[in-house]
Amino acid sequence: MDPQIIIARRVAKELRSGDLVNLGIGIPTLVANYVPTDLNVFFQSENGLIGTGPIPEQGLAHPTLTDAGGRPISALPGASTFDSAMSFGLIRGGHVDVTVLGGLQVDAHGHLANWMIPGKMVPGMGGAMDLVSGAKRVIVAMQHAAKGKSKIVAKCTLPLTSARPVHLVVTEMAVIGFPDGKATLLETAPGVTIGEVMAVTEADLVVTEHVPEMNI
Repeated sequence: MDPQIIIARRVAKELRSGDLVNLGIGIPTLVANYVPTDLNVFFQSENGLIGTGPIPEQGLAHPTLTDAGGRPISALPGASTFDSAMSFGLIRGGHVDVTVLGGLQVDAHGHLANWMIPGKMVPGMGGAMDLVSGAKRVIVAMQHAAKGKSKIVAKCTLPLTSARPVHLVVTEMAVIGFPDGKATLLETAPGVTIGEVMAVTEADLVVTEHVPEMNI
């Protein structure tokens, strides 16, 4: 199974009916495709839309319906549009139940760096700082390593997005939480051993007595 699909399917399991959910660009946008049909979740895009649906099929995209990164999205019946001031009022007011964001690094204490790499051109932080600080629950959806280097690090070397730690990291290899501020291995992906996860993780992981396999 494609690594990105593994991540998106597992993150979708974290959502509950009635949740107001913000999906960041990249892997997080795929989560909407794997939400069970009987789950009543409201997806929010910080550019001013509640009620986003799955990514439209090729040829069915509407030019005025985009996510915060300018990519095509769909709108479900009953969707609501509004300006960015209202959108960020929802985020900063603590009304977003879950945000799912991509990441460049997450450290051993759950701190996220996801908005810039020094020396490279970037469009800006966008809503990441507000979302990590304001959402009730923050989930990072990212691949475990990039170019052979772990993205689960002892300490972030890239600029932090927020001083507030995230709640959960989901990669194609593992689910990692941060109880008591310590990176803890909660699940491994199908066919992946604890040893394999540890071998490609820079941060020290707390490993509980029983680590179940991801249900995807």
